[in-house]
Amino acid sequence: MQTRHIQTDRLNQHILEAGSGPLVLLIHGFPELGISWRAQVEALAGAGYHAVAPDMRGYGGTDKPAARSDYGVLDLVGDMVDLVRALGETRCVVVGHDWGASVAWHCALTRPDLFTAVAALSVPFQPRRSKGPPTAAMAAISKRLGVGDLYISRFQPDDAHLEFEAEPATALRKMFYGYDGATPDGRQSTGFLPEGVGLVASIADDAPLPPWMSEAHFEEYVAAFVAGGFKGPLDWYRCLDLNWARTAWLQDARIRVPAAFMVGERDPVRHYAGPAEAALKDWLLDLRMQKVVPGAGHWLQQERPDEVNAFLLDFLGGL
Repeated sequence: MQTRHIQTDRLNQHILEAGSGPLVLLIHGFPELGISWRAQVEALAGAGYHAVAPDMRGYGGTDKPAARSDYGVLDLVGDMVDLVRALGETRCVVVGHDWGASVAWHCALTRPDLFTAVAALSVPFQPRRSKGPPTAAMAAISKRLGVGDLYISRFQPDDAHLEFEAEPATALRKMFYGYDGATPDGRQSTGFLPEGVGLVASIADDAPLPPWMSEAHFEEYVAAFVAGGFKGPLDWYRCLDLNWARTAWLQDARIRVPAAFMVGERDPVRHYAGPAEAALKDWLLDLRMQKVVPGAGHWLQQERPDEVNAFLLDFLGGL
């Protein structure tokens, strides 16, 4: 494996890569980096693929545009289109986790000529709602259920990232613990927050690192977020309503390329994305694989690298 910077049309992107052969692009989510895919980069390279895991816009060693509106999903898809071109390719398979899953789904939805197959971890495809912007819908659902605010609603204010930047190491440790499969019931985050309590504060102060996270690996994350901050990553969430406004042309569109989805049985995302997971077959017209990993949480590619590697190689082998 090696890391390098690659200049694309609009960004200087930092990538982790290995191997040669058909291109597989690996897109991380929040609050992660390209290094979250190390096990997959190694496995895919060994199986004859060119595996590339970028730090996404606003993260790590990649450029961080200043404006909130620069982090819309169409910008993120465009970054991946630019990256594929800069790598000298005309097609690839795209794989995403968490927010990266949403980007991967939209890559396949909007550019099936370039992204010829898609696999996603943890976050299912969620089609555009026709009844209005998502943040209002999230607030209404939370109020009706009486479960507090979904954390995404708390990320909307312009200063929401300051909670994370106050103590980056604490915020990251709590996030990795709160969404991990090994975290006991009652201590795992549900994603819903009591009034006046932020996401970081909602997770126990004595939260340890998950079993799969070494101190050295954790320090790589801490160094990156101390240097780069959390504004860009949270701007992805703050563009949700903008995304809705800009994607009316995708209303009711379905993904037609070969697709696969994997989720951890104990992933807290299932508390609020469960209906979308159940409806995947209605929106993915060539859904070839769908798997629930027993006992696993949210950080699938790091929690269960061997199972994720086998899943991806099986999917790729069938294309």
